[in-house]
Amino acid sequence: MKRAFLALAAGLLSCSPAPTDSAETPAAPQPTAQAPAETPGRATDYKWLRAGRYNPRQTVAARFAAPQGYQRVVVQPGSFGHWLRHLPLLPAGTPVQLYNHQPKDRQDVHAAVLDIDVGARDLQQCADAVIRLRAEYLFSRQPDQVHFHLTSGDDIRFRDWYTGMGFRVVGDAVQAAPRPAEAPTHAVFRRYLDQIFTYAGTLSLSKELRPVPLAQVQPGDVLIRGGSPGHAVLVLDVAVHPGTGRRVALLAQSYMPAQQMHVLTNLWDGTGLGAWFLLDPEARKVSTPEWTFRREELGRFE
Repeated sequence: MKRAFLALAAGLLSCSPAPTDSAETPAAPQPTAQAPAETPGRATDYKWLRAGRYNPRQTVAARFAAPQGYQRVVVQPGSFGHWLRHLPLLPAGTPVQLYNHQPKDRQDVHAAVLDIDVGARDLQQCADAVIRLRAEYLFSRQPDQVHFHLTSGDDIRFRDWYTGMGFRVVGDAVQAAPRPAEAPTHAVFRRYLDQIFTYAGTLSLSKELRPVPLAQVQPGDVLIRGGSPGHAVLVLDVAVHPGTGRRVALLAQSYMPAQQMHVLTNLWDGTGLGAWFLLDPEARKVSTPEWTFRREELGRFE
């Protein structure tokens, strides 16, 4: 369980189970032309991987083709959406493990497991998984851009952290505290993130995002309910049906206890969507295997 102080507790233990509703049955898609090929991902974009581990044939884009009749939305090379689309996956059939290497109780909710560590502590839960992927993307581009707010509202920047200014919690307050200056390596970055995970959660993350209509969903958006209980699910990819304008999405999550990030499977699919979820702006809710969101609960990083 996460360590938390009283004033920051709200939103930290935020991935508690909640009832889910059955998803609405989408209309059968119609065939259409293939979207043009795009720039593939690069091994150097995924800094946590050992050299030689990145396999472009085992990525989100390679494993999950758009459903028949749909085309992936266009994303710009170097964008967060492009980076997510080419995230590496573990081999098909890999079970989801918890941070302590025990199997997740439910093995029926995932279609794939991301090839990224969960850490050795019960920290990288739902909102933390979203923070981790956003932070890894920024770290691959410009480490000094990485910063996140704690539940207290304090903005903790990675640049401050590695140059010698950390923080400490005293009672209900967050105070600046000196720490040894270090080079901005990935190992230092991971220690920084563990501190963020300890004192951030769905409540703080929801305030980092601006609301966007479900009809405009894009890769990199987040379905999120801040608070306790609360939950966060990341939109990895989006495809659109050019004839109807309907949008479907690949979704990824961690959960509680901390566990490997996984691509969710559509438990209610009966029309060929596979792991893709129909995001219907006319429906009141968005159902996922372990959480049901309201359609207004979609946010986007600035």
